[in-house]
Amino acid sequence: MKPFPYPIRLFATLVLAVAFTCHASAAPPVPATIPALFISDIHYDPLRDPVLAPRLNAAPASEWSTILATPASPTITEDYAALQKACPTRGYDPDQTLWQSTLAALRVQAVNSRFAVLSGDMLPHNFECRYRFLFPNSTRADYLNFTLNTLRYVVTSLRAALPGIPLYIALGNNDTACTGNSLDPSNDFLALTAKVIAESLPPASGQSILRDFATGGYYSIPMAAPMRHTRLLVVDNLFFLTEYTTCAKKKDYSEETAQIAWLNSQLALARRHHENVWVVGHIPPGVSLYTTFLRHRNVCGGDAPDMSLHSEQFAQSLASNANTVRLALFAHTHSDAFALITPTLGDPGPVPPQSGIGVPVKVVASVSPINGNNPSFTLASVDPATAILRDYTVIESSNLTGIDATWTKQYTYSEDYAEPDFSSRSLSGLIASFRADPNAETPASQAYLAHHYSTGAAAAILKLFWPIYVCAMDHDSSQSFAACSCSSGALPPLP
Repeated sequence: MKPFPYPIRLFATLVLAVAFTCHASAAPPVPATIPALFISDIHYDPLRDPVLAPRLNAAPASEWSTILATPASPTITEDYAALQKACPTRGYDPDQTLWQSTLAALRVQAVNSRFAVLSGDMLPHNFECRYRFLFPNSTRADYLNFTLNTLRYVVTSLRAALPGIPLYIALGNNDTACTGNSLDPSNDFLALTAKVIAESLPPASGQSILRDFATGGYYSIPMAAPMRHTRLLVVDNLFFLTEYTTCAKKKDYSEETAQIAWLNSQLALARRHHENVWVVGHIPPGVSLYTTFLRHRNVCGGDAPDMSLHSEQFAQSLASNANTVRLALFAHTHSDAFALITPTLGDPGPVPPQSGIGVPVKVVASVSPINGNNPSFTLASVDPATAILRDYTVIESSNLTGIDATWTKQYTYSEDYAEPDFSSRSLSGLIASFRADPNAETPASQAYLAHHYSTGAAAAILKLFWPIYVCAMDHDSSQSFAACSCSSGALPPLP
């Protein structure tokens, strides 16, 4: 067959080009921002009515909703008081009433979310002790089954409230079938939990999650559309925690080493593929101001401050990839906070310590009111093309119980801080303004004090330590924090 004459071939080429252009232009445009949900530290307690415990223990998670809808037993107050005495906690984790109030608020206020991120701690505090108290003859397999049913109940409740969207989940330091702060890598708890996590994500990512999560509670996944060229890296940094032990109560940080190596390889791969990255974990790196002052550390006298994590490797990995990591999401403190991980003194890495370069950190406040804080969740606005968090609003319950509670806006980031986004450059300037205001008198500083914790007394206490707190915001290493705090004369005398 002879080829078509040149004019005809040219005409055909033009037609195909126009058709392709029209097809491409018909593709839906990427929206400027999309809504998302950040939620954390749920700490759901299924044992708040101990009379129901035997029924829950004998039933699959699919039947829990019916059992938990049973009216409270007449002896609930006395029975739970006995449980608290045997296994004390400093307050109360969410019961069914508060959890249902939370879910109802999510159905209304987070209904348009395109994805959700749960940054750890679905299980309640002191859970193993409470279970053993109620079931003294139980086996490890019994407790494992009950923890998995509790996790599954929480996750399926969230999926029912927010149907059809990816739910990206990290584990917290209480999400374990041992005691809190303890977990063995490559154990049956992780392998079984991996299935619950994978069910909440797009099916294509299932096999890699089942493999990696079963090893150490971590996974890598491309974020679903409309997010573009963005990879989510989830770590289980319970293994990095200063207080971490194996289930046999031994110190062993080999899993931390392995997981940091995995993280570095994933970050390098994302950089080669020109992907943006979000990193999600539970425990934020940096200085633990609470324990530093509780233990009377004389930082300016040569004592090292207490650190949240066993080593600074995690923060260094993030800081060294500040041009790739667009956001890091953590929780754990039960308070609303933000920080900037920067390659400062003590944090070596290829990114030079210049203004505006760093990893923005959002610390998500808790649903659990165990510290006396009002339960809350965060509604985010995200740029899907750049993976930058543009804005967020914290939604807070009117009370700690969920009884007749109303959930309303506590604050919106852009309104209270007058920043265009939650990028590293914006946070760098905002933290610099805090540092220039050592007495916390500007509207922005006052806003942070008011929103960090929902009780007024906490704001007054934080104001006393404001310059030190600000140092911890962008000095995530022991050495750099000490240099910042002591050079400013900010550390108060030890009591």
